[in-house]
Amino acid sequence: MRILVTGADGFIGGHLIETLEARGHEYRAAVRSVPAVGDARRVAVGEIGPRTEWQAALEGSEVVVHLAARAHILRESASDPHGEYMRVNAEGTGSLARAASRAGVRRFIYMSTIGVHGNTSGAGAISASSPLQPHNLYAQSKLAGESAAAQAADGMLALAIVRPPLVYGSGVRANFLRILQWVDRGWPAPFGAIHNRRSLVSVWNLVDLLLWLCERHELPQGQQAWVVSDGEDVSTADLVRRLAQALGRAPRLLRVPAAVLEALGTLSGRRAELQALCSSLAIDMSATRTQLSWSPPLTLTAGLERTVRWYQAGKAHAR
Repeated sequence: MRILVTGADGFIGGHLIETLEARGHEYRAAVRSVPAVGDARRVAVGEIGPRTEWQAALEGSEVVVHLAARAHILRESASDPHGEYMRVNAEGTGSLARAASRAGVRRFIYMSTIGVHGNTSGAGAISASSPLQPHNLYAQSKLAGESAAAQAADGMLALAIVRPPLVYGSGVRANFLRILQWVDRGWPAPFGAIHNRRSLVSVWNLVDLLLWLCERHELPQGQQAWVVSDGEDVSTADLVRRLAQALGRAPRLLRVPAAVLEALGTLSGRRAELQALCSSLAIDMSATRTQLSWSPPLTLTAGLERTVRWYQAGKAHAR
């Protein structure tokens, strides 16, 4: 089949393109701009928004995997961040879904976020049917994107929404890479007293689910959204231990109370970051397993080990 992938130059998109090539699928990669000497499968669409021209990129496509988005921005410079998030992630998604429907695309797969359910699961676990309570501008705009895609599909386009937690793997950046570097340098991590439960998903498991949704003959009726994880929850302290083991390092964990960490986060301007490391965000993906007949092919341990190999190879290359 021919698949259009937006955000093909991104972390997840790059892994998806690699897997599509390995499986022999035809694809087009929607990117902002194409180099002067480029791959004919790459189509420039410019900035994504309500006025993006999609006709050339969609021609002949059977499935769209929409990964492109305005993601978390640490140093926000937009005068109207809410408007920018909505323009790209909500209005842009609706525009693409309507164009896909007109072009005869049969399936639209939209990458959302577990954040549409909030930033904590408390003592329980989040499923796709859990209450919707997006906790920041990004999550609000992704939920609005889900609604825009559903409205555009209107029964004419099969829609599948994927809500992942933190995604890690080769090429990962941001918080996960910082934790990996912290452990590798042997610095003490202040999470020894944190007994939370976090669900993660490796980029390889996430891409496997995306391809499963692309290749599946029919999608279950009455269910559009799917949560995904590696199938195992860990505390932040446990994550440090597993990364240390994969790195061949001794884990160094300090027992700092969560309240003290939260206070330090407030003083340093990193309250949200530390809250994420101390709170629980567990996922119940039993419906994904049973209704899609899919299970993650890689264990959490295998995913972490593969990520560490990538990290170590990058360090060796940099020397």
